[in-house]
Amino acid sequence: MTSDAVRRAQGFDPGGLAAIGPSLQAFVDRGELAGVVTLTSRRGEIVQAEAIGWSDIEAKTPMRPDSLFRIASMTKPITSVAALMLVEQGKIALTDPISRWIPELADPLVLRDAAGPLRNIVPARRAITVEDLLTHRSGVAYGFSSEGPLQQAYERALGDPAMNRMTPDQWLVALGGLPLAHQPGERFHYGHSTDVLGFLIGRVEGKPLRQVLHERIFAPLGMTDTDFWLPHQKRSRLASLYGYDEAAGRLVKVEPEMYDEPPAYTPGGGGLISSASDYHRFARMLLGEGALDGVRLLRPESVGLMRTNRLTDDQRQIPFAGMPLWRKSGFGLGLSIAEDVIDNPYACGAPGSMTWPGIFGTWWQADPVHDLVMIYMIQHQVPVTAHSGATIATGRGAAGRRALPAYQQGVYAALQDRPQGPQPKDQ
Repeated sequence: MTSDAVRRAQGFDPGGLAAIGPSLQAFVDRGELAGVVTLTSRRGEIVQAEAIGWSDIEAKTPMRPDSLFRIASMTKPITSVAALMLVEQGKIALTDPISRWIPELADPLVLRDAAGPLRNIVPARRAITVEDLLTHRSGVAYGFSSEGPLQQAYERALGDPAMNRMTPDQWLVALGGLPLAHQPGERFHYGHSTDVLGFLIGRVEGKPLRQVLHERIFAPLGMTDTDFWLPHQKRSRLASLYGYDEAAGRLVKVEPEMYDEPPAYTPGGGGLISSASDYHRFARMLLGEGALDGVRLLRPESVGLMRTNRLTDDQRQIPFAGMPLWRKSGFGLGLSIAEDVIDNPYACGAPGSMTWPGIFGTWWQADPVHDLVMIYMIQHQVPVTAHSGATIATGRGAAGRRALPAYQQGVYAALQDRPQGPQPKDQ
């Protein structure tokens, strides 16, 4: 247990931190959220940790500090770190055309209109690069982030983005048969880019992405509970996924298919299962400019590249999932960087904070200004479309998602020795 003396030493009001648990418990008590795990640290010292509610409502299984979660797109920063490790070794370069390793995407065709007929296509004006994958400017889409015929084409050809029985080679062939939504480099379009990046990493290294991540990141950082596959002996720790059923007026369990053995398809954009403590170590490594506890994964310069916005002024005017996110945040290599924290749905606290969330409600942030890491884990499914970002981020139509700003506001309200300047207001 963290003592009040430690909290005070790290600049927090213990009473303010103590109020976070009851505020989150209220969402569970109202039936809006099954359960939540939070973990907050400053200067490497844990100052707040909660395991609230239920890992499984029906079985009355309590949430635990070591509960496991499908972290979805929180996988993307991890895969991006692995790619930058290869860049540092000279095995790949940001400017390299990915066709050197992914010939399936060597000569892509591009839709004239991203929501238009699939036959209305033109050749790509240039090759897709490694940097395009890291910044989601490759033109590769997701089915759910697309509209019109392309959405159905993705769903038919590629199936579920997370759970898939194809091999990487089969999946890449299927992807190569689809047109790009936009010209390479033209705009940020959220999609399978990081999945492609993960399979590229595997081909460069000559081994599955799962093995690469284990050897290069998980084992060195001591992330013992992070994997694309959950062994049977750990399944009792996996938090159940819930969605709100309007007809039933309550949370209803969603049961994604589970692999019986390690899968061939390991999507670097969204396939990992992890814990709050494991992801905390990854976030602290980034906050430590690439190193943690004497283990260095990246040079500070590489982390600096991750934290530098790559989007152009014109690209930042384009909404993300129906929201003007890039007016408040930039996007670097594999993660977003807060620039304006006022009314920012994905970040809080201080400019320069790094984050990228998961579709099931998981969220993290590393705040270099305050040397603060925040981890927030839930399993809450909401409908996802090309324009549903407001619902996902703020909880409109999904009340359980409002627990995240309650956690964010509680942490920063309790932080007493912060620099003067604009502070986040209630969301």
